[in-house]
Amino acid sequence: MSAPELIRIVSRDSPMALAQVERVRAGLAALHPDTVTEVVPVRTTGDKWLGDLSKVEGKGAFTKEVDAALLAGEADLAVHCVKDIPADRPLPAGTTFAAFLERDDIRDALVHPDGLTLEQLPEGTRIGTSSVRRTAQLASSHPHLDCVPFRGNANRRLAKLAAGEADALLLAVAGLHRIGRPDVISDILAPETMCPPIGAGVLALQCREDDTATIEAVGALNHPGTYREITAERMFLHVLQGHCNSPIAGYATAHRNGDLSLRACVFTPDGKTVLNAHEWAGPLDPATLGTSVAVSLLRQGARELIDSIAH
Repeated sequence: MSAPELIRIVSRDSPMALAQVERVRAGLAALHPDTVTEVVPVRTTGDKWLGDLSKVEGKGAFTKEVDAALLAGEADLAVHCVKDIPADRPLPAGTTFAAFLERDDIRDALVHPDGLTLEQLPEGTRIGTSSVRRTAQLASSHPHLDCVPFRGNANRRLAKLAAGEADALLLAVAGLHRIGRPDVISDILAPETMCPPIGAGVLALQCREDDTATIEAVGALNHPGTYREITAERMFLHVLQGHCNSPIAGYATAHRNGDLSLRACVFTPDGKTVLNAHEWAGPLDPATLGTSVAVSLLRQGARELIDSIAH
């Protein structure tokens, strides 16, 4: 089957999202030089709404309009950050993942105007973040620091920091690289210090299930190791039925010898309770590994912990 003459790519209209689309366009241009790609930017509810995400469908607020454009036939391919795609419900009917691009850095970065590291921050430092995952982990490991709600895309958050609305920021390393701002990073936090979100650093390509030409055209962009990691992580999150207010973190690692590991945590928002699980799978199917780690946390009381948090 030959590649389509035109592939219309829908994405959020933030600078980072559009930079991500350019990575996909470059990959497709290398694979299919005769295929023209066109960008269809949309403004999502999550980008327009700067309040609490749980009041506007949680993480689905960043994907709903993108999914709608794909299903309506206004675009052929959607580019999503995997961490923004809800895993407590299936993909919209009629759509499928066609590829997961090779994973970028999964770690979080501290941005401090004077270049301080996390360990150097004095008591009472105001950290800008609206992530329940980051807030819970900081409350557990660095209770002397104060988290202040910060929403908006990375550029907007950097502008708020410059305006003095916080003393420091936590942002994704991968995101800062995608918008060309790695220069602002003052400290990179190890995953043991700040466990990343499910799907960190991965772009997913989503198509309509019946669009076999586009699915085949973009399939070669799929990275097998990343595919296994994301399959384990999303099954883990699906079994836990976490929502956008659930402080859940975790990451799978596809090792060179073929083994796959998954480390995951569930927290109370105040960081006082931390549940941990870490399992390895040799030839084990990634989805089975994700299920096994979720069951391990459920045995420790994760269900009660997640259900006790309003959403």
